[in-house]
Amino acid sequence: MGTIGTSRVPPRPEGGVEVGTAVQPPPKPDPPARKLKIAMLAPPWVPTPPTGYGGIELVVSFLSEALVRRRHDVTLFAAPESRSSAILREVLPQGHPDEMERSLHEADHVGRVFDEVDRAAAEGRGFDLIHDHCGYTAVAMANRIDVPVVHTLHGPFTGDTAAFYSQHGGKAHLVAISDTQRAAAPAGTRIAGVVPNPIDLDEWPYQPDKGDYLLWVGRLNDAKGPHRAIAAARAAGTPLVLAGPVQPGEQEYFDREVAPHLDDDRVRYVGEVGGDRKRRLFAEARALLMPIRWDEPFGMVMVEALACGTPVIAFPRGAAPEIVRPGENGCLVEDEDEMAEAVATLGKIDPAACRSSVAERFGVDRVAAGYEEIYGAIVDRRDRPA
Repeated sequence: MGTIGTSRVPPRPEGGVEVGTAVQPPPKPDPPARKLKIAMLAPPWVPTPPTGYGGIELVVSFLSEALVRRRHDVTLFAAPESRSSAILREVLPQGHPDEMERSLHEADHVGRVFDEVDRAAAEGRGFDLIHDHCGYTAVAMANRIDVPVVHTLHGPFTGDTAAFYSQHGGKAHLVAISDTQRAAAPAGTRIAGVVPNPIDLDEWPYQPDKGDYLLWVGRLNDAKGPHRAIAAARAAGTPLVLAGPVQPGEQEYFDREVAPHLDDDRVRYVGEVGGDRKRRLFAEARALLMPIRWDEPFGMVMVEALACGTPVIAFPRGAAPEIVRPGENGCLVEDEDEMAEAVATLGKIDPAACRSSVAERFGVDRVAAGYEEIYGAIVDRRDRPA
């Protein structure tokens, strides 16, 4: 097997536009005294950062850039066409955006990185740890490599994944992205810590002056509940904008529960959105509606809305109670009727408080500091004499 190509390419500049008077995030924590050599393992499917869809890749990009700024030695193993201030190693010859979750490519990707980590150790330039965001292969094989593996749990625990982590989770150091996710871990599964997903506030416009519409964003399916958002908005007498993809297997739901209500006036569907258009939708909405009926482990759309100064009205499922602070940055409600009633209280919520609530908990440097604490504990235990 040939060696993996190396480069250092700055990340793509983002086109976010700041509107209004931005609330300044808390001061960045001082860089740690101990410099670590970190192998950051991104998924093999699309570039890091992504040019379109790719939530995990965006998290990996934010974290890698922050760790470099904090003077760590980071090597990012990622798909071709990735960009980073870290040392960049493009692993496979091409990306696989249309074959996500295919085990062949994930195993190939992880196997090549493990070979490279072993080679670095043999040459006296070994890594202190691997931080895996890739899937399941690295966890299952973590005890086959002489470097600690940190693994972020980017998805929910299901019957299948709970069985997997019960069998293999002890081989790696698992990090949950919310207390809700940690609580859902199968019995006996050790969680090294909880670190939320980060957001770069500089990329999201703060807008204190809102428009006259409510916003719902996500995949159009029953669990995410756009039909419940429609019912709540109609009861509140407020226009609603729906944004998100109709993915394979969800067209029937869309045709039955959503399409009959669309009128380009009171209920509008704008499809999947990104870039400046997405940011503007979030920034100018009166509120984001989150009528979910499943235990979502995080919920990045809530954080994105709050970053723009837009309150969130959510059902208390998944991580919503950890993100939404009732009366400060939004409301937690039990059903569509209560959601409609909450719309009338939005004037009591300060947009600046919404943004501040995100800056203090989910800012990139806050998240990097959380991972540093976990990294340090792992490396200290490894270095401690037996």
